[in-house]
Amino acid sequence: MSQQINPILPGFHPDPSIVRVGDDYYIAVSTFEWYPGVQIFHSVDLVNWTLVSRPLNRAALLDMTGCPDSCGIWAPCLSYAEGLFYLIYTNVKRFDGNFKDTPNYLTTCSTIDGEWSNPVYLNSSGFDPSLFHDDDGSKWLVNMLWDHRPNKHPFAGIVLQQYCHKQQKLIGTAVNIFAGSPHRLTEGPHLYKINDYYYLLTAEGGTSYEHACTFARAKHIAGPYELDPNVHVLTSKDHLDKPLQRTGHGGLVQTPEGQWYLTHLLSRPLKLNDGNKRSPLGRETGIQALILHDDAWFRLASGEVYAEVNPVGLSVKPNRDFSHYDDFSNPVLPSHYQWLRIPNPECFYSLTDKPGVLTLYGKHSVGSTFKQALIARRQQHLSYVAQTQLRFTPTSFQQQAGLICYYNAHKFHYLYVSYDDDKGVHIDVMSCLGDESLKADFPIYQQRVPISSETMSLRAEVDNELLTFSYSVEKDVWLPICELDYSVISDEAGKGEGANFTGAFIGMCCQDLTGANIAAEFNYFDYQEKH
Repeated sequence: MSQQINPILPGFHPDPSIVRVGDDYYIAVSTFEWYPGVQIFHSVDLVNWTLVSRPLNRAALLDMTGCPDSCGIWAPCLSYAEGLFYLIYTNVKRFDGNFKDTPNYLTTCSTIDGEWSNPVYLNSSGFDPSLFHDDDGSKWLVNMLWDHRPNKHPFAGIVLQQYCHKQQKLIGTAVNIFAGSPHRLTEGPHLYKINDYYYLLTAEGGTSYEHACTFARAKHIAGPYELDPNVHVLTSKDHLDKPLQRTGHGGLVQTPEGQWYLTHLLSRPLKLNDGNKRSPLGRETGIQALILHDDAWFRLASGEVYAEVNPVGLSVKPNRDFSHYDDFSNPVLPSHYQWLRIPNPECFYSLTDKPGVLTLYGKHSVGSTFKQALIARRQQHLSYVAQTQLRFTPTSFQQQAGLICYYNAHKFHYLYVSYDDDKGVHIDVMSCLGDESLKADFPIYQQRVPISSETMSLRAEVDNELLTFSYSVEKDVWLPICELDYSVISDEAGKGEGANFTGAFIGMCCQDLTGANIAAEFNYFDYQEKH
């Protein structure tokens, strides 16, 4: 088990927004097209975190049906005031082209794991909204401004507008308070009031290898804001040899003892022989200690500008055992699983129709933005083994079920059982290798494996960039089917890291393009770190 502290949230957990309530710390992270929306983690030591809430868990709060890949929930903001938790979030509806459709909402709850209120619509002028609670009780929304016009930079600055909690709406006029540094792509704003200054923390450079955290400050909330003379408080863009890359998009918190910390996203790219950088784990969450110097600017306590694996001041032993064996004996889906987009998963899965198994009812094709019968969990280790046992009796080539390594519609590897007239019931492999046209690849189609048993076990063994698919019809006798390039299941492959924001998942799925909703029964799912 690794003893390094960073990342504190391994695997796809980007855009961390942190808040302290008493001695408790909470982090909210983005979930994009994965449902339920937003993950909130709790900690008492800033090192070890437990998932305690997925607040956007019903249709009134979130419905992403039809949303494109890497849209949905971007960069939530979690705050606390007057005995209430406030959660601000965007449900992005469009990515490509000149436009971003970015409705922003607010929901509240008196407890972190309670039922959150129906959403209050705020605006749609840009993404990454954040709510600031000032000392005088006033509340202010900041978000980046999106400009679709020709000859304009689309990242048009950070706008500020007052929010009236009593009226449940924005009031007054939105004011553009910060154009950003020359690094541009200014987003992810958070406001803090410390001593004599309002501090504006932003993300810049795009969420790739040029990413950075930037501070500006002002005496008045509406500015003018002066840029940090060092520009970036955190970035790895000039230190590409370091293990933690793409550092940026942060949140600020102070301990009861007065120590400042910055939570931020990061990635751990694979070291590939062809020189490419690929991050199957997606954008993860890390933490760094900050010092507020006499000149009233923040600096990393390490004295560097890049992220440290073991930040200053944190010596708690990290627990990074995220392995799970699930026998589906509990009628409630374990919290480490998610599904895609829709608020009514009961239309495609059940843990009670046949107790002790997870039953998936076949729906749309792999990559559909509407109804995919897919239940999966995040990859949280660079090397792992995952396996499941499947009972499935297809009667058509349009019926499939199996084990899938999934990033999105144009990046996946799928080990599945199907049927055709030539082979009967058989095992095959389907991939999409980053092809934006969504054209599928069938690497073993001519060698697909006939099977006579209704029950078979499927396994994916990942070792960094190498994936080995195997199957078994006899206990503990595994037969390899093929080896595949796993690095394609990453942010950077295919459409690219500037347009892909999630991370690799491993799970179970079922398709039935006949419309008969065929059932696939999964007896267990096992995910174990490979040492």
